[in-house]
Amino acid sequence: MSDAAKAKRDSRIRRHARVRKQVRGTAARPRLAVFRSNRHLVAQVIDDLNGQTLVAASTHEPSLRGGPTANVDAAGQVGTLVAERAKAAGIDRVVFDRGGFRYHGRIAAVADAARAAGLEF
Repeated sequence: MSDAAKAKRDSRIRRHARVRKQVRGTAARPRLAVFRSNRHLVAQVIDDLNGQTLVAASTHEPSLRGGPTANVDAAGQVGTLVAERAKAAGIDRVVFDRGGFRYHGRIAAVADAARAAGLEF
């Protein structure tokens, strides 16, 4: 990893630490955490008090791997899928954790799709 890439990654991790100081997931209102890589996107609904991932969806899944996995449309599909799974698990309200990424593009697409599918945050 080059020095520039390392600095960029470290900056994101510092931003995420600042976000995580404020955002905590509980059993009543878990945290919807989003991670974005160059090729894939992962969304997890996490109960931080018990340290458990309650629901997850990602572009690694066979149903989403057919097409492109690193665009806004794929992110929207992940947001819809994680919201449907959360609703099935009895979760209606979450807090959104953008993971130190800008609320823009794929991150915003996950949030918008999850809201449209019925999650409240």
